[in-house]
Amino acid sequence: MLEGPDIHRALTRIAHEILERTKGAGGVVLLGIPTRGATLARRLGDRIEQFEGVKIPVGSIDITMYRDDLRLRPARPLGRTDLPPDGIDGRIVVLVDDVLFSGRTVRAALDALNDLGRPTAVQLATLVDRGHRELPIRADYVGKNLPTAKSEKVKVFLDEIDGRDAVVLVKGPPAQRRTQEPAKGDAK
Repeated sequence: MLEGPDIHRALTRIAHEILERTKGAGGVVLLGIPTRGATLARRLGDRIEQFEGVKIPVGSIDITMYRDDLRLRPARPLGRTDLPPDGIDGRIVVLVDDVLFSGRTVRAALDALNDLGRPTAVQLATLVDRGHRELPIRADYVGKNLPTAKSEKVKVFLDEIDGRDAVVLVKGPPAQRRTQEPAKGDAK
């Protein structure tokens, strides 16, 4: 789907869009949603510094305890929230994630952000938007819109974590039609 140069171009475009929309990124804080969102936030921060010559604060926000699927999945370790020294109050926070799907991860990040301070505005940047939203959430900055089937998965690989940059679509099993089994005692 996407290889290293495609990801590089998408992040460059997102960085330019952030600069344009925020009028030079004054007062902007980038907060990545671990794991890959935090890496992407650092990359965006580096690009913005390249273009504007200004280093903007970059951090990460752990959403583990704010997820709505905690009881459905095995226990997972808490991640680390790393806020810039000046915090987020009165700043424009750009949440950064790798894939936007149902919107539930972003909702959890918004809840976590609410406990950390009061930003002036919150925006969302994502490398891939694959659709299938379950909540009324949309990204302000999108690297690539990638229509998918619900059974498919989008895997993002980043050099810093995985040793290569790529976005891959993994085909899932075809959706099965549910057929109702006859109740015991019913004729077939």
